[in-house]
Amino acid sequence: MTESESQGGAASNAATTPKVNMHILAQYMRDLSFENVAAQKKLQGSNVQPDIQVQVSLDANKREAENQYEVGTKFKVTSKNKSDGETLFIVELDYVGLFLIEGVPQEQLHPFLLIECPRMIFPFARRIISDVTRDGGYPPLNLDTVDFLALYKQELQRQAEKKKAEAPVAN
Repeated sequence: MTESESQGGAASNAATTPKVNMHILAQYMRDLSFENVAAQKKLQGSNVQPDIQVQVSLDANKREAENQYEVGTKFKVTSKNKSDGETLFIVELDYVGLFLIEGVPQEQLHPFLLIECPRMIFPFARRIISDVTRDGGYPPLNLDTVDFLALYKQELQRQAEKKKAEAPVAN
């Protein structure tokens, strides 16, 4: 095979495989709440050892404009004192990205929206949570990277188990 034939073959493969095109059109906070429970209760002292729990949920919706989608990431961060279980603070952030997505096959769109899109906007949500906790009088909370693929798989498994539990039993 000559070099021109191999290049021609690669060109025909590229023509049949659609090129994925993704752009973040906008991103914004839909909702943000910071409840500084420790300050309200005037908790003080050096015996504070935070135990931080993070819950993440995802949502995606088609917009009216062609190939545009809204992907929301919701974070709920609860910090409690390990010694007495008292809540120190609660952060709730609903962060949204608007995306233009082209070239993704329909059967791959759902995982793309709930894995790749949140991965793109996560650093911005992490910065907001870090700033809010710092401004609330705590050390900045820098969230660990979220494994959106594992989160997606867990949700699929949860839905499958729910369907199985709801299925009528044949006699």
